[in-house]
Amino acid sequence: MHGRPDYQPPLDRQGVALRYLCAVVPMLFHGTVLAWLVLHDGDRLPHALIDTTLGLVGLVLMRWRRRWPWRIALATALLTTFSATATGPAQVAYVSLVTHRRWSRIIPVAVVSVVCLLVSGALGGIDQATVVSSVSGLTILGGLTVFGLYLRGRRDLELSLRERARAAEREQRQRIDQARLAERVKIAQEMHDVLAHRISLLAMLAGGLAYRTDLGPEQTRETALAIQENAHQSLNELRSVLRTLRDDGAVEAPQPDLTHLDALFGEVRAAGQRVEVDDSIDGRESLPAPTGRHAYRIVQEALTNARKHAPGARVTAELGGRPGEGLRIRVTNAARPGSAPGPGGRLGLVGLAERTRMAGGTLSHTIQDGRFILDVRLPWEAADRDPAGDSG
Repeated sequence: MHGRPDYQPPLDRQGVALRYLCAVVPMLFHGTVLAWLVLHDGDRLPHALIDTTLGLVGLVLMRWRRRWPWRIALATALLTTFSATATGPAQVAYVSLVTHRRWSRIIPVAVVSVVCLLVSGALGGIDQATVVSSVSGLTILGGLTVFGLYLRGRRDLELSLRERARAAEREQRQRIDQARLAERVKIAQEMHDVLAHRISLLAMLAGGLAYRTDLGPEQTRETALAIQENAHQSLNELRSVLRTLRDDGAVEAPQPDLTHLDALFGEVRAAGQRVEVDDSIDGRESLPAPTGRHAYRIVQEALTNARKHAPGARVTAELGGRPGEGLRIRVTNAARPGSAPGPGGRLGLVGLAERTRMAGGTLSHTIQDGRFILDVRLPWEAADRDPAGDSG
């Protein structure tokens, strides 16, 4: 974490109290020594008062050690030249400086601390006690440097762990959002497939009522009932999809498959669409449910596109395939020359391509001999045989 040398985690009350305790304990020790010396030699009282006052000044300066780390560390180090009680605050300020790991500031302050230590010892005369005190002070300074670097390492580790936890949480939220978005895209696609089919049927039935003047009362009534039925079914299917969307879940309603194609063809024929069906699928009971659902929606959307772009034209739906060979869907209808796509034009083909891609298949379309040809191939794996079943 060398890129963030000034990072300092906030301290709670216990942390603040611990640091002041580390400064006060040496002050009490040196204060006790000074009090003992004053009791035995009253002439030392002025020196003891100056020493204690400078120590209290260092204790007050500790409050700003985080805002100005090297300045406070340098000031408290200078106080130790004339005050032994300032040693505690100076040591805490020095450790705080080391935790920033700025060697361009640590080294000069450490040198000043050593010089102040030697000068303080030399002021009272150089003897064996002075040498021991100086060596001890140097050793303590080295230990404080190592301890400050250790604290910095701990803080870097804690910061790294927090950042990793936040990154993992962000990634988890992104995965959840992506999963929700993907599910909503599926729901939107289901809504488009259902409503486009229903609304196109309603448009066809309503168009028949608007332009045909040869319909009798009974035929008009049947057409109106068909419009009402399709409107009710549209509302029911829309409610189902919206309920799923509000619940943030997957589409749980029973989904149509190939077994519902006969009902689909009957429905569009009742609405007036001319559809010819050639169904040669072999072994459809072994077709995977997702593939069957995609196949149904592809046929439904193809019929819807035919009604939008070639209303009244005959549509041919050819279905075939078997396990191991795949499922083939071919829908053809007359292509009106020079017809421009209306609102949402070509979006049906985009939806069909996406649906086919989701099923792992391929889609192609072309215009040949005045007819639009849609060709879809979906995978249909052969069922694995159980070798143990032949030996029983």
